[in-house]
Order: sequence, then structure tokens, then C-alpha cells
Amino acid sequence: MTDLPAAAPGSTPLVIRDATVADVAAGSLTENQTLVLAEGLIQDIGSAPDLPSDAREVSAGGRIVIPGLIDAHVHVLAGTADLFRQAEESPFYVGARGSQIMRSMLRRGFTTVRDVGGADHGVSRAVAEGLWEGPRVVFGGRALSPTGGHGDGRAPSRFASDDTCCDIGLVCDGEAEVRRAARHQLRTGAHHVKIMLSGGVASPTDRVDSLQFSDSEITAVVEEAEAANRYVAGHAYTARAVNRGLRLGVRSIEHGNLIDDESVELFRAHSAFLVPTLVTYDRLKAEGAAAGLPPASQEKIDVVLEAGLRALERAWRGGVDVVFGTDLLGAMHPHQCAEFRIRGEVMPARDVLLSATETAARLLNAEGRLGVLAPGAAADLLVVDGDPLQDPGVLADPDRHLRAVVQAGRLVTSSLP
Repeated sequence: MTDLPAAAPGSTPLVIRDATVADVAAGSLTENQTLVLAEGLIQDIGSAPDLPSDAREVSAGGRIVIPGLIDAHVHVLAGTADLFRQAEESPFYVGARGSQIMRSMLRRGFTTVRDVGGADHGVSRAVAEGLWEGPRVVFGGRALSPTGGHGDGRAPSRFASDDTCCDIGLVCDGEAEVRRAARHQLRTGAHHVKIMLSGGVASPTDRVDSLQFSDSEITAVVEEAEAANRYVAGHAYTARAVNRGLRLGVRSIEHGNLIDDESVELFRAHSAFLVPTLVTYDRLKAEGAAAGLPPASQEKIDVVLEAGLRALERAWRGGVDVVFGTDLLGAMHPHQCAEFRIRGEVMPARDVLLSATETAARLLNAEGRLGVLAPGAAADLLVVDGDPLQDPGVLADPDRHLRAVVQAGRLVTSSLP
């Protein structure tokens, strides 16, 4: 069981009356419920629970209450799409900009995020201590990349060696180096270790269809993560890269736009998770140049854009555990909720919501504590107009439908009486 990252709890109990409570897994709604929240947890849910005498009370007005959302693929410090240039910025400036990115994520309803490159224990701690307003942060530190891989930001003409050549990556080669790098991330409290299994869009010198790291290097990282009761997340696009990672023990595949039928079988056989990030390709194509994405990266987008939705449908129909992710960078962060609408093109609304709640919580080893509305779970919840179990557009348009955000029992934002 992974330690649950904290969020600053509310100082007084909160009672939400006249709520229609969603059971996302069952796809059902229960009307006329009262939720009692205290000490950061859901204390009780029922038609007539005992109420603390000092509680603040609000009415949901019959609206639907759902668990707080989880985005399992973010970069909260990515203030630009040119991550390698950002490495030259002051870390204080990067952090200040990241705090604003996180605040906006929380106000869109994301009460927990998994950062897969860049955020560290300090970011998570800032939220836990109430220094920054944002989602609770499950972090992995720097993603591990081989020389010339997806985390190596050097241009082809640059030969100087710099192991930490961007904010999100750490370059390491050979079994000994990758073991040391994995142990370093775990030493800082990382909840997972991310590795690059294939090329990517944002890196300047690798092909999207390349394989990265050897079998022995990947196995070394998996062994180190499992020894620490953590897991490995693998960036991969092609079926060849995905399937190799799954066979070697990688627990979550990030992106996976080019998976095949064998991939689906391997996901199920290894109880692994797929984290598609479809909105990022849509927005990179539309806004990447303006957001700072280098021309070499812009040319790669079409390779993965068209296949992404087909891969999601293939995985969902094949019974793969699909988790919500977005992977947005820079000025594209505000489009985070558009991922709900995109997924709704090939998945039922309930399954889309499940990917951002209970299924995501299982990936985070936080089942029963995140992504559900039940006594003892974190008091993270949203009050919405409309039914997200029937219409993914409800979550895709928070400005219109999101009426309240509660995190750890604290009313973050509300238009409720």
C-alpha cells in the first residue's frame, strides 16, 4: 500500500445536505443523502447521520456529488512546452508558475494528480502543508532516460554531457547507472519510477518508434521499484515498446497510442494499466508552436495523433484497466477537462468517469481511500450540475457544470447556498 500524499484538511467539519451521491463503480445514484466530512476524511454518508455541533453546512440542492477527480499523467511544473529550455530557468520561477498551474487544476475538480516527470517531494509537501493550493501530488521525481532518449534534451550538435539536461529527465546508461538512478528517486520518497521505453514527441533526437533501454536495464529498474514496494511507469507509443515493457514488469504504460491485440492480452495477463493522454496531441497540433514546442517535435505529432483514439477503444473493449491522463504543457493546461469529451467518443460516460476515479486510485495503490465516496475515504468530492454517469460533457465543461470542489474536507470553491 502506497502512503497517501496529503492535502491540507479543513479546520472545521463540513456537512453537505440534500446530495445525490454517485456510486461510480455501480453506475448508480442515491438521492437525499447527507455527507459528514471531518479531519480530512468522509466520516459518514446517509439519510440522517449524526452531525457535529460545530459543522459548517451547505446544501447540494439535490445535485450529484462525485469523488474528486484524479489525473494520472501530469507535469505540474511544465510552464512551457519546451521543457528543455525551461531547465535554464530559475527553479523559483518554475515553482511559482507551477503553483498557479496546480491551483487551476484543483479548481477544475482534480483533487489528486500523479506527476510523471518533474515534481518532487517539495511540491507534494507544499500542498500537504497548505503552502500551495493544488491537488495532492503523487510524484515520481525525474524520469529515467538513456542517452539520446526521450529525456535527453540535447540538440544533435551538442556533445557536452549533462545528466540532468531537462526538468523532467535524468540520463543514465547501463544497469549500474539505472539502478542508482532508480534508487535516488526512491530515496526522495517517489511513489513510482518512470522510464522511457520508446521515443517521444518532445525530445529532439529520438524517433517515436525507437526502443529505449535494454532488457537488463528495464529489469533493474523494475527490481528496485518492487524492492521498495513501488512500481514502474513506462513511456511508450509502439506495440513493440509497450509489449516488451509489460513482459518485463512495467505496471503502467503512458500513452500507448500504437498498441496491438497482443498488447491487450499482456495488459490483462500482468494486471497492468494503460494511461492514454489524447488531449495533449489535439492541443499540441493546434497550439504547440505558440506554446514553445520545437519544430522537430511538431513534426512527430501526426504519427501518434490519429492512432490514439483507436488505441483507447481497442484497450477498453479488450478489458484493459484504462486510467485518465492528459500530459498537457505550458499554456495548454486549461484544456485538461477536454479529455473527458474525447474519451466519450469511444467509451460510455460511466467508464470515462471510472478512469478518473476508482481505476486511477487502484493504479495509485490508494483504492478505498481515493476515487470513492465512502466512510474512511479522503474527503475529496465535487458537486456538479448534470449527470456525469450519463454525459461525459458534464465534466468536460467545468465552468458550466462544476458547482463546488471539496478537498480533504475543505471547501475550495463553491457556488452553493
